[in-house]
Amino acid sequence: MHVVVCTVVHHPADARIFYREIQALLDAGHDVTYIAPHQESAAAVRDESQGQGEGQADSERRRGTLRRVTIPRASGRHRAGALRAARTAMAAQVAGADLLLVHDPELLLVLPPRGKRPPTVWDVHEDTAAALTTKAWLPEWLRPVAAGGVKRAERLAERNLHLILAERGYNARFAGEHPVVPNTTYVPETAAPPSGRRRVVYVGWLSPDRGSAEMVELGRLLRPHGIAVELIGQADAAARAHIEAAGDAVRWHGFVPNADALRLVEGALAGLSLLRDEENFRHSMPTKVAEYMGRGVPVVTTPLPLAVELVEAGECGFVVPFNDPAAAREAILKLDTDPDLRVKMGLRAHEYALANLAWPPHAAAFVAQLETWAAARA
Repeated sequence: MHVVVCTVVHHPADARIFYREIQALLDAGHDVTYIAPHQESAAAVRDESQGQGEGQADSERRRGTLRRVTIPRASGRHRAGALRAARTAMAAQVAGADLLLVHDPELLLVLPPRGKRPPTVWDVHEDTAAALTTKAWLPEWLRPVAAGGVKRAERLAERNLHLILAERGYNARFAGEHPVVPNTTYVPETAAPPSGRRRVVYVGWLSPDRGSAEMVELGRLLRPHGIAVELIGQADAAARAHIEAAGDAVRWHGFVPNADALRLVEGALAGLSLLRDEENFRHSMPTKVAEYMGRGVPVVTTPLPLAVELVEAGECGFVVPFNDPAAAREAILKLDTDPDLRVKMGLRAHEYALANLAWPPHAAAFVAQLETWAAARA
């Protein structure tokens, strides 16, 4: 099977797109053409033969090939040129392909004509309409209008495309039920114990709605105790301003490929998920929570429903109020002053993740679903 995958918004080394879904297709022996803004980081998408270890194909099994096509990235209000490039690239690459898989709602506007494209799948990553409330580049007066447009586009997409969803809760936005490919993670067989400098970590996109200001303040509060706050991920303009104003209160690594980012998580006192109470987050499980648990690291999270559900099920962390860095500090100091508690929570986190949050079983279901849709067209 030859699958064309396209994103115009996400980093080319996005964990869901590249390290999980594309890796699963390659491991199953399928060929992938990956249209993405690769110029952002030529080194970030590592050679596909390296993978992440878990979920690799047997050595005797044919691995698929990966071909990359570079387009500009759509960012803020500067989207028209990138979308035109995406339209051209998809039109050129889908000839002879068995399936087209797109990852951004913007791409629904520039798909090849229905008669000139293979079966097309939209991977729904978030509640797009709700997410518009957090986009600083979009004027406030325009957000309700844009949200209405997104909802109409979703209804059209459901009638004309196949959908896969990152969360079961997203099904409520659509008329029918659609397959769910959850944001689980690769979980090693054993987890690293606490080690190295005393530190807490955050992995993911950095923005005010994801707690950039709260984590900077947490860094200031923990500095007198000798505990570092490390932030791993790309940042929007507002988050960069928070980080730059913090001085040495936090350490910002910038974007790090997912496999390497998770190695940086290992041994930390805690993993942070201090997201704010935004509608888009209420129906989503922060992938970072699963990733921290998979690496045997306790979690400090705000009370978003699915994050709370995970932390309570695994008995592996603390739930703190929204917008309350002082409460997060107290939770972290409990872990710091009680090494046995840190070890026990870390072991419980890893045990729960290994049993419930590992990616390989979902990888097989994801590939099988795409194969079914491609075969139905054939």
